Amino acid sequence: MYDSIPDILNTVAQRYIGDHPKHSFLFRAYHQGGVRRRGDYRYDLNLNEKCVEAHAGQYVYVWGKLWSEQNATLNTGLNCYSPVTIYVNGVEVFKSELLQELFPERRTQIPISVNYGWNDVLLCFVKTEVGFGGIYGTASFKNFPLHFLTPGADRQGQEGWLYSEPVDEPVVSLPRDGMTEEETGLTWYPRRGWTDEEQSMGSFARIFGTEKPAVAYAWSRLDVTLPGTSPVILKGRHDGALTLYVDGTEVYSAGSSGNFRVELPRRYGTSDLVAKGEIQAVGGSWGFTLEDAESSDSKGWRLKSPHPVAGCSDPWLYTGVFAPGAAEPSHADIVRTDTVFDDGAQGVYWRVDLPDTHVRPYLENTHYGKWNYPLGVTLLGLLQTGQELGRDDYIQYVRQHIELSTSFDRYGLWDREGYGAAGINNQLSAIDSLDDCGSFGSTLLAAMELGDIRGGRDTADRIAGYITDEQERLEDGAFYRVRGSGEMRQETMWCDDLYMSTPFLMRYGQLTGDGTYWDDAVNQFLMFRKYLYLPEQQIMSHVYDFVRGRATGIPWGRGNGWVLFSLTELLSILPHDHVKRSELLRFYRDLSEGYLALQGENGLWHQVLNRPDSYEETSCTSMFIYAYARGIREGWLEQPESYLEAVRRGWEGITRLSIDYKGNIYGVCRGSGYSFTALYYRDDLGWNLNDTHGIGIVLLAGIEVHKMNQQLREAHIDSSVTAAQR
Repeated sequence: MYDSIPDILNTVAQRYIGDHPKHSFLFRAYHQGGVRRRGDYRYDLNLNEKCVEAHAGQYVYVWGKLWSEQNATLNTGLNCYSPVTIYVNGVEVFKSELLQELFPERRTQIPISVNYGWNDVLLCFVKTEVGFGGIYGTASFKNFPLHFLTPGADRQGQEGWLYSEPVDEPVVSLPRDGMTEEETGLTWYPRRGWTDEEQSMGSFARIFGTEKPAVAYAWSRLDVTLPGTSPVILKGRHDGALTLYVDGTEVYSAGSSGNFRVELPRRYGTSDLVAKGEIQAVGGSWGFTLEDAESSDSKGWRLKSPHPVAGCSDPWLYTGVFAPGAAEPSHADIVRTDTVFDDGAQGVYWRVDLPDTHVRPYLENTHYGKWNYPLGVTLLGLLQTGQELGRDDYIQYVRQHIELSTSFDRYGLWDREGYGAAGINNQLSAIDSLDDCGSFGSTLLAAMELGDIRGGRDTADRIAGYITDEQERLEDGAFYRVRGSGEMRQETMWCDDLYMSTPFLMRYGQLTGDGTYWDDAVNQFLMFRKYLYLPEQQIMSHVYDFVRGRATGIPWGRGNGWVLFSLTELLSILPHDHVKRSELLRFYRDLSEGYLALQGENGLWHQVLNRPDSYEETSCTSMFIYAYARGIREGWLEQPESYLEAVRRGWEGITRLSIDYKGNIYGVCRGSGYSFTALYYRDDLGWNLNDTHGIGIVLLAGIEVHKMNQQLREAHIDSSVTAAQR
């Protein structure tokens, strides 16, 4: 590949951004009377609560659908309250057995094969005297939790499951997606439409009720599609008080029921249209109707939703209710989708004009807008590439990705509290490990140095609070893992966690001026060294297992890369007069010497550092290159010539073996568990193409090599000029 480092970095960055373009969360309608998710993102299909009239021996079908970008096998998890049969695309894939039915606390892993496109998932439960239903859904929610959509043609786009009326015998023909609910021959719940009586009420009345004095808002967009001089005329009727605003300017107000007619200047493009209603008499109707709105397109204007909501075609969003007076938000503050509004109680968000149906955002792509630790490093690489190469488009891409997460952070916490599991920010809203917060949080703080990010400081403060006050620690204060995705991760210390914590602590200490965060980061390195350092080789064991009372002794490449990379980040911020700086600098040099001895013949380091028979791994190589190039620039290394050669060989090896001409990255180990045998790392942990564990660190390595080259070149020029002047 061409050896211009800026060209290589631009190719990698542009390939990544092109594959993962900017877009917002997807908003879906969600019926509050449907099936609630649990904190593990599985659905609690407790049919005793939903079908109270059912009797023992009856059947109820629970029906959902999944979209898949490819033919794949997905892991799902089931707990049975009663007998169940599961069908995927009309084929039986699982039938419960006696022990599963008698012990509902037992979780069964069920892999399901799905096809590209939509896939029907149908569960048929049988009621017994002791239970009815089960818990079903995604097997692991930290990576990418599955959420199921409402099947059938009637509620297209809504999130959740349908459940049928109880029947005495199994149906002859299974429901399938594309059928209307009537075509299935079953009645499905939750109910999808208003009754005639509810429909005759005012819009605010049927959505929010009439039990108390209240204020509510509706929000739409007025879209003028044809320019001209004739006015846009809004006319209709309202029950109760009504005020209309267009782009924040009041255009109509009446304190009592009546008809309205408003002439607006025809301004091409979209404007926010906000309606504020107030109930005047408890038990009375309130709401509004806009005449000719559906046929207005022929007049050169139309109403459109301020944010499309899958599962509802109504152009209005509604929020409330608020007590009249000071507690209500202003019309100017209401035109946001990232805010939970204060109603004096639990808070409220947007709803649509359907029974008990709320609006919720969902993340339905694998990268943009997602918060996880590999993306934290990916975005840091893109951010620093943008800074070094003067590419503001890269910088703004990163900042907007981060802001999409942080601006919805408070919403995500509220959503999780109200619905059991948030459709966005699944890791940020459910922090219970350093993986969930430290890596991405560090990149957030780096991005905040370039300007304010909406919600950024609140998110950073919450992360700092978790790391300081909630993360599990040993008696000596060292981080370790108690909770995790499985038994194998309990009571362990992973060298990975130095990156999941210390760069954030260092940057947060900079932000706040509180040196205790620096002290915590420093002490983590010294304590991790005590448990994981292998002094005879001057490298690190991947994991210490406290149940077994010993380190694994296996030097996994990326785990060691995290250590040296993180130590480099710490040294770049830690004051020169810090009492423990010299000890950390010695540790950096010892590790650097140990890794230097293990560099492979092609310039790359191996998946298992001391096993040349394991594959050459890109992410650890990039981290060692980064740390060495940074050390040369900063003067941290005592014999820089040896490390300069290692950097040169390493970068040449990466550009020859790990990056192709389209900017694809090869040879990055996938996410890891741990083992006491090197064969697990060598044989079971293969590498992925364009894995986010490696893209960002390749970019960071390239930046550091580029900076090092420039510094050495400038130093040579300066010394040549000085010699000439003599």
